[in-house]
Amino acid sequence: MGLLTNRVERSEIKAGDHIYTYRAVFAYSHHGIFVGGSKVVHFTRVESSSDAADEISGLSSSCPTFPDCGFRLPNSNVVLSCLNCFLRNGSLYSFEYGVSPSVFLAKVRGGTCTTAESDPPEMVIHRAMHLLQNGFGNYDVFQNNCEDFALYCKTGLLTLDRLGVGRSGQASSVVGAPLAALLSSPLKLLIPSPVGVATVTAGMYCMSRYATDIGVRSDVIKVAVEDLAVNLGWGSSNEGAIVEHEDSNHLLDR
Repeated sequence: MGLLTNRVERSEIKAGDHIYTYRAVFAYSHHGIFVGGSKVVHFTRVESSSDAADEISGLSSSCPTFPDCGFRLPNSNVVLSCLNCFLRNGSLYSFEYGVSPSVFLAKVRGGTCTTAESDPPEMVIHRAMHLLQNGFGNYDVFQNNCEDFALYCKTGLLTLDRLGVGRSGQASSVVGAPLAALLSSPLKLLIPSPVGVATVTAGMYCMSRYATDIGVRSDVIKVAVEDLAVNLGWGSSNEGAIVEHEDSNHLLDR
């Protein structure tokens, strides 16, 4: 695995893996959960805009191999695609879980790994398939995007702070880079060397990414997928968050 990405071969992935591929010449990455049988469940924008149409183009209408490729329920942004249509001729990458802080900080780009541990594959697949049938709310590039979806499927962790950045490492990188540059600007008066300023800026950027990682954040709780709608405000119940216990074997009895 490299410092920039975690490229893998198709033969290396297995059901329950969090995979991703790059779009627009590495401008951003698109994430999903591989559920086996050459199928991926992922979360995307499904609107009338041309960008959204481009994101889901080539799925159900033109996939020559799988008739159910591109399946989604009305008003849901969770889509079932075949692996070929998900990748759209791009390379395949595997998201890493349970990495050490040093490995996390060494990754130059966000959205490739987390210090949080993954749940068992069967639980990950259960969450993904449940959300395919029930949705994952509205797509938001900073608060609720494709990486947030995959991270939730893998860990069951939900962010309590609705005003800040979500779980996505990719989003935290977008926010963290200009923030680090802004905070390091006054140091130009104290550090004459451009290399020194660049080093401090890079350090601030890495630490801002680390501070927003779901593995170290304190504003996350574990929520059962069956109770996700209530906790995200999709349901009408006024009950509080229902925490998903790690020994919740009922999730597998389906």
